[in-house]
Amino acid sequence: MAGDKVHVHLMTGQDVVVSINVTEKVNPPKFEKVEDMADLGYLNEASVVHNLKQRYAAQAIYTYSGLFLVAVNPYYDLQIYGHEFVMAYRNKKRTEMMPHIFAIADAAFHDMLHTKENQSILITGESGAGKTENTKKVIQYLTAIAGDKSTGNVSSGLEQQVLSANPILESFGNAQTIRNNNSSRFGKFIRIEFNAAGQIAGANIEWYLLEKPRVTHQSRLERNYHIFYQLPRTGC
Repeated sequence: MAGDKVHVHLMTGQDVVVSINVTEKVNPPKFEKVEDMADLGYLNEASVVHNLKQRYAAQAIYTYSGLFLVAVNPYYDLQIYGHEFVMAYRNKKRTEMMPHIFAIADAAFHDMLHTKENQSILITGESGAGKTENTKKVIQYLTAIAGDKSTGNVSSGLEQQVLSANPILESFGNAQTIRNNNSSRFGKFIRIEFNAAGQIAGANIEWYLLEKPRVTHQSRLERNYHIFYQLPRTGC
């Protein structure tokens, strides 16, 4: 370091000299792969990206950031959504388990039962971020614990109906894009209603902002909605 200049060693092996004003402070080694980025001593963009990158390399795709959960799409199945994981996250405090979409769903479910108030989970991100898949995981978790007979809940069949509705919506509203083979081209507002015992009593799905121009025109290397390819395969 000389004056307001610092020497930086890049990952490419190159050494450069830059102004200290364009650098960020580095967190101590004890914060490597931290599960909640709110715990970082220096919460800057570089530290956030570094932490997410290190956790992603360790196949830890979920990271808390205060009340929020950050998910990085691995683009392959990590085998962390089976029934054993549902049971592992059930009735657990957030600090007892690694960051996971199931932990968010469980917290919302139990806050609903405890406070008797509606709960909301907002899933947002850029195209290909994994919004559709994480939405399905939330529904998977809620339907699993709502219909778990070991807790005295008796399945009404609504749990499976809620899960079965999703492939139909995807057929008419999802398409292959350059970044995603199953990209949702519309928005969804999903409302799941529970009774006082925590059983599913009903569900409603509202769709909006459908990308209508895709029906008549698709960009290069992209496709129309799935339904137009599924119908010919069935011989309709």
